[in-house]
Order: sequence, then structure tokens, then C-alpha cells
Amino acid sequence: MNELQRILSFVRRAVDDYGMIAEGDKIAVGISGGKDSLTLLASLAALRRFYPAKFDLIALTVDMGFEGVDLTPIAEFCHALDVPFLVEKTDIAKVIFEIRRETNPCSLCAKMRRGALHARAKAEGCNKIALGHHFDDAVETFMLNLFHEGRLGCFSPVTYLSRRDLTLIRPLLYAQEKDVRYYVKHADPPLPVMKSPCPEDGETERETMKVMLRDLERKYPGLRHRIFGALCKGEIDGFKETERLPLVKDEETE
Repeated sequence: MNELQRILSFVRRAVDDYGMIAEGDKIAVGISGGKDSLTLLASLAALRRFYPAKFDLIALTVDMGFEGVDLTPIAEFCHALDVPFLVEKTDIAKVIFEIRRETNPCSLCAKMRRGALHARAKAEGCNKIALGHHFDDAVETFMLNLFHEGRLGCFSPVTYLSRRDLTLIRPLLYAQEKDVRYYVKHADPPLPVMKSPCPEDGETERETMKVMLRDLERKYPGLRHRIFGALCKGEIDGFKETERLPLVKDEETE
């Protein structure tokens, strides 16, 4: 099995298990320039060729306004996949780091990026947005909610945003980060993975949780899989037994 086929097998299973894609969908893939979103785009572009339900794709990047960011390699990658590439220009970086001078910028940044992504996807006639969250992101999100908010919860594989009339889907859910890294390392042609221009990159609470889980896994092998399994079986945050991950209601926030 080649590298993309392995990722594609995870994506196909998640799409089928959760009914993520229906006939006639127009899906905007949120492209940050990182390994996860580019892997997601490559896999959905491949899935599009044979999936029984026919769907359209666009790639959508929210340009936060950092200087020196060159999106040309991503545009060329999208062209090679026959996927339209659109850029939503914003001043998010200026607002957060220059005007507001946020000491803890991640929450506001995520909220503003989501708002820009959702608005542009809707303007382009999309009914769904695909995000590059994977297995490890689900486990980390659960632990972050537990440690920092004192609640048991995670994002949902499929989330309907009623105010936007958009559905968020996460087709990489079953792929682990190591699977994505392996694909990126061996992809031919190479994926144009960009280094994040954000000054907070590598200093976030999520990165701290990632390191903590890595350390715990050394002492308790298989811990992340047990947490993921508990998410798939547990009734938390209004989670229904027919779903495999809990539904977080506050994802409606724009």
C-alpha cells in the first residue's frame, strides 16, 4: 500500500462511518499550510475520483496578514490536484499582536480565523468545510478540556453550524499524527508544507499537552488509544451512543 493509499483508507472509513459526504456537496478544505491540512486536501482530491457520492472541492486559506508569507507553492499544489485555491485576506495578525497586544492570543485568533473561513466558504457556495483534525488532536482536545475547563468533551466528527448553515467534517479522524508525518516524508511529489509564521507556534497549551501525553505514553503504552476508545464509547457533553465522539455545543461560536 503506498503512502497516500494508507491515509486514504483512514479517510474513507471516517467518511463512511459518519456520513460526512453526500451527493452534490461542495466542500471547502481549510488550508493552513501545515502537514495536516495539505494531507487532508491530497486525500480528498484522491477520494473525489472514485467515491460513490460525487462532490466538489475548493481549497481555502485564511491569510492572517503576516509579512513574508508566500502561498505560491500551495497554489501550485492545488493546481496539480485540479482544486481551485482561494485566499481570504485578513488583518487578524495586526489586530491580535499590534492593536490588542493579546497576552494569550490563541483563543481569539482561532475564533477570528473560524469566522473568516466560515464566511468565505459560505460566500463561495460551499455547504461543508473539511478540517484537518486527526486522532491525536481528538485525544489532546479531550485532555485540554479536562485540565483547563474541568469538563469531559471533544469536538465532533461532524458538526452542523446552524447560524451559518454549514457543516464541519473531520475526515482525518482515524489517522494518527505519525501516519500523517510518514505520508508527508514520503509523498511524491512533496507536499509544500509551510512553517507557521505565528510567533506563538510551539508555545501553546496544546503543544504542552502533546508533550505530556507523549511522556505518559512511555509509562502507560497504548494510553492514547484507550482515551480515544473511551471517547468513542462514552456519553459525555450530550454525546449520543450512535455517535463515536462527543458533541461540543459551543462550536457554534463564530
